[in-house]
Amino acid sequence: MLRIDLDRLAREGSLEVEADVPVDAPLWLDSGVTWREPVHVALRASYAGSGEVVVRGSIRGVLAQECRRCLEPVHGDFLQEMTVAFVSQGAVGAEEDEGILLYDPAEALDLGRAVREEVILAVDPYVVCDPACQGLCPRCGANRNVEACACVDEELDPRWEALRVLKKE
Repeated sequence: MLRIDLDRLAREGSLEVEADVPVDAPLWLDSGVTWREPVHVALRASYAGSGEVVVRGSIRGVLAQECRRCLEPVHGDFLQEMTVAFVSQGAVGAEEDEGILLYDPAEALDLGRAVREEVILAVDPYVVCDPACQGLCPRCGANRNVEACACVDEELDPRWEALRVLKKE
């Protein structure tokens, strides 16, 4: 699906790869990322002068997340531009580094890992449904955006009394 035939890339100079990756694709397993609809990936691969394969493009989808305060579902648009360089494993001094991945010139170039990493690093894990979200009551678990809870503040821990005295001064 997200693979590039390196022989064809060598003949044509550049290739476009477009795919709609399903929400339940193995690519997303154990990533912590949940999608509401298929993810559209549009990439263009080309050979650089030094034999590297440079892949540029975008990843677009709709994330299904939970508000970190009230745990209500939050759906947000996701758009991430990506640029990744792949270096042949046989190249002199070739080693994986930030933004550079290795590939085997005898096999098709799999872009799945690069897309997965780009998404995982770009997704905001701390989304809120609304900046004014009041979250859940830590005692009874009531959603304070929907209902007022009847919880009473407990007596404060006496170990903090010395700091409260300093704060009042």
